Order: sequence, then structure tokens, then C-alpha cells
Amino acid sequence: MGEHGTWFDFLNRFSWWQTLNEKAQHALGREKPVALLFQASHFTLTHVLITLVLIAFVVYGALQFRNGLASSDGGLVPPRRMSVRNFFELMAEMVYGMVEGAMGEKNARAYFPIIGAFWLFILFGNLIGLVPGFVSATDTVKTNLALAGLVFIVTHVMGIREHGLAYFKHFLGPVWWLAPLILLIELVSHFVRPISLTLRLMGNMAADHKVVFTFFTLAPLLIPIPFMLLGLLVCVVQAIVFCTLAMVYFSMAVEHEEH
Repeated sequence: MGEHGTWFDFLNRFSWWQTLNEKAQHALGREKPVALLFQASHFTLTHVLITLVLIAFVVYGALQFRNGLASSDGGLVPPRRMSVRNFFELMAEMVYGMVEGAMGEKNARAYFPIIGAFWLFILFGNLIGLVPGFVSATDTVKTNLALAGLVFIVTHVMGIREHGLAYFKHFLGPVWWLAPLILLIELVSHFVRPISLTLRLMGNMAADHKVVFTFFTLAPLLIPIPFMLLGLLVCVVQAIVFCTLAMVYFSMAVEHEEH
């Protein structure tokens, strides 16, 4: 397998799969550069399949977690052996603590589901790239832009839900004669957010997995281990950064000014 080769490449033996890939490339590929950061690209369905694998794993883990809560002990007694249920319980407790610490107890219950979903998808989407024969689901613009776009939409929907139309007042600033300048600054700031979230996650994951692949190609025994451990750290840190920034944006949208 090459740098971008995966186990799903074996599907290329089937004509129906080749046809699907060609249609996807025609619809979603970029034959000409759109901008400096969005060059021509060859789109395949590999990331789609990897995303489906991730979703299946997350749903399976969530069902195990739910079954634990529905047990006779209410999930208070953990299984004797480490299992998927234990792992997801630990993840849920950790993420809830992170959300509660950043947004307060009141908002934790409301925003824990979406932050938890971001955490699980991004974390496992990053980690799967360290498994031979797979690529990271988060090293492509399209996937990350969808995640960042969802953060952008939820931020403003929750802001309007919390404040009504008065939410848009903070785009104008406290002084009327500075309103045009403040409006311009706020618009640029808000529209840059999804772009920065997208490029930060994509750039870090693409660079990290390229480094691991390079050393694995040069010396497949022992030498790549330190870089894989470093890659593991990068995967976790990038998931934390994305979720933390999302929580900051949500908090800024729903907070009330004190007078």
C-alpha cells in the first residue's frame, strides 16, 4: 500500500465500485484550484467508508453504554473486565467534566451531547489514521469543514434562541458611531472561525500521519514507535482543541452581559 493506500482499495476490483468512485470524483473533486489553500484534488469514497466505520463503532459503544445504564444496578457497578462499555463510561465522565468546567453546570447538560459527539468522532477519526491500512477521517477539507460548519450554525442558533433578535446587538458594539467598524470586525471574526477550525485540524493530522508514514517506510521496526506515540498525543490534543474552541464559541453566544 502507498501513503494513501487502504484496505478499501481492494474494492477497486469491482466495476460497480469504480463507477461509484468516478461519479464521486466528478461531483466532488476539484479539477482546478479554487484558492491558494484549496488546490486540485482527487476525491474517492475512502473517507466515506472510514467515516461509516467510525460511526458504527461510536454507535456500538453508545449502545453498550446505554445498556449499562439500563441494567439492574443502574450502571453503578462496572463490569469485572475492561470492555467497550467501561471505555465509553470513562469517556463520557471525562467529557462531561470538561464541558461542566468550561461552560458551567447549567449549560453542561444542554451542550454535553454535541460536544461528546464531536469528541468521539474527532478522536477516533484521528486515531484510526495510526492503524496500518487506514487513513484519518479528519485529514480532508470536506469532513472538517462539515464539523466546523456545524459549530458555526449551532453557535448562532443557540445565540438567537437564548437572546432572541437582541443577539445581533453584540455585532454592533456598545457605541453607535463605531457600529460599522465593529460590525465588520465581528463578521470577519465569525466567518474565520470555521476556516481556522477546518485548517487547524486538517493540517495537524495530515502532517502527523505523513511523519509517521515516512519513518515507517524508512525503518518499519522500532524507529516509528516514538513517532506513533507522539502521533497518539497529537490525536488527543487536536480533539481537545476542537472541542474546547467549540465550547468557547457556544459560551460566548449564550452568555448574558452583566450591568
